[in-house]
Amino acid sequence: MRRILGAVFLGIVLMTGCSGTEKRDLTNASGELPASDVNPAPRDRVMNGGTLRWPLPEFPAQWNFNHVNGTKGAVEHVLQGVLPYLMRADEKAVPHPVPEYLQSATLKRAEHGQSVTYRLNPRARWSDGRHIGYADFVAQARALSGRDPRYEASTVTGYRQIERIEQGAGEHEVKVTFAKTYADWRSLFNPLYPASAYSSPHAFNIGWVNRLPVTAGPFTIDRIDRTAKTVILARDPAWWGVPAKLDRIVYRAMDTSAMPGAFANDEIDLMDIGLDAGALQRVRSVPGAEVRRAGGPDWRHFTLNAAGAALSDVRVRRAVMLGIDRRVIARSDLSGLGVPVQTLGNHFYVNTQNGYRDNSAVLGAYDPRRARRLLDEAGWKPHGKYRAKNGRTLALRFVVPSGVPIGKREAELARALLERIGVRIDIRLIPADDALDSYVTRGDFDIVPFSWLGTSFPVSPMRAVFARPRGGNVRQNYSRTGTAAIDTAMDRAIAEADPAKIHVLVNRADRLIWRQASVLPLYQRPQLVAARANLANMGACGFSEPAYQDIGFTNR
Repeated sequence: MRRILGAVFLGIVLMTGCSGTEKRDLTNASGELPASDVNPAPRDRVMNGGTLRWPLPEFPAQWNFNHVNGTKGAVEHVLQGVLPYLMRADEKAVPHPVPEYLQSATLKRAEHGQSVTYRLNPRARWSDGRHIGYADFVAQARALSGRDPRYEASTVTGYRQIERIEQGAGEHEVKVTFAKTYADWRSLFNPLYPASAYSSPHAFNIGWVNRLPVTAGPFTIDRIDRTAKTVILARDPAWWGVPAKLDRIVYRAMDTSAMPGAFANDEIDLMDIGLDAGALQRVRSVPGAEVRRAGGPDWRHFTLNAAGAALSDVRVRRAVMLGIDRRVIARSDLSGLGVPVQTLGNHFYVNTQNGYRDNSAVLGAYDPRRARRLLDEAGWKPHGKYRAKNGRTLALRFVVPSGVPIGKREAELARALLERIGVRIDIRLIPADDALDSYVTRGDFDIVPFSWLGTSFPVSPMRAVFARPRGGNVRQNYSRTGTAAIDTAMDRAIAEADPAKIHVLVNRADRLIWRQASVLPLYQRPQLVAARANLANMGACGFSEPAYQDIGFTNR
């Protein structure tokens, strides 16, 4: 049940984390990647103690995951060890209650809505001593309802459907009533924040910048060092569940290009290889290490800024997409990784998920001739090497976070491909730590490549990515466009309870998004994670989510 935002922008690539040797094949006998690869081990085989050194591709400032600037993979990797996640997904993307927080969650459907009764673990407490309960649910639902625009929320999907929250039969029971059917109710309150964090817009927007003042997990915050760009978690003696195996987790921000060297020099214990074939070859030769791999829930894409002058015309956006050969990009990105090369044809499901349909035919396959015709229709006529209109050359800003070689290669390929239809690409390197906040969120780009984090909930997290911006708040709709038809189609899918019907409705929404031509899916992103061979219960997780108290090292 990993979140998309719901969706998550992670600089440019996702730092996955959730056996065999370094020479093992990266695919199974069928040629497909496995669902999960984490070196599973029972707790009695995991040593007590030790420090896990975990690199992050950026150093977050905003630790409120539900804030528009906080919904990042790097943030969630830390939060999963220190905050309540009421549900945890298995490798088949099926969410289950986490017993340390949630004893049960009972759904009751009504004619026009539904209610969910949460029975919380009575031992669950915040680090300030207060029980986790009713007040926390109320504050989070109010802040994320969308009713008060002062809360700079990344998404309000689901929470806006909540009609009321009531105290249940006892102090550890909470009843949440929805005005309409909401199929993805399990995605809510993950993570759950203390009421104090969401008590006011100021607390929500500012209160968790550069700090995590309250925790409730197997680990607590030891310290945050912005100078050294490290976050250190320590085992929390107040944790009421089985104790964490590790003494500490040390997160350290570094450029992704520096991670292979740090791994080889025994400075970190795991790293996302991403799509770097050179890094793969280097880490495979590290003694005592192995490569773990899984079919990732995440997908690589190009987002086009429809609010910018260059791409405001849908005909131009379609021409740009038709002028980019996605198979060329995918082959380049996945070269040398030993994984299948297949383009992605959906904005909600990845290739290996139930419900996946390739809807890219709505736009059409790579077709530079048709792309040139669309540019003619839009008034962009050939003028020397590039097209122009009213004396202005058709040029696009392709922004790439620094330290991410794959993004630079994608930009260069896109430049060569689009030059064939008369479109000029200006490649601009931007700071990785500041890519989201200072460039993408503000719309200072025309094309940007990155990966959305996948989720077992196909629509709810992604609604914020494709819903029409309102009142200047784009949330995570970085393309800054949308239609009433897309909103309606997504809402119908979210309100449907029958899985088969959900698939139909999701794909209907997806076809509308292909016509809008705002986000170009490239491929399902494989997870390749280098790890110390004795690191247990962590690695390439796929859709599954790890229990942080079980992560540790074996004696082998």
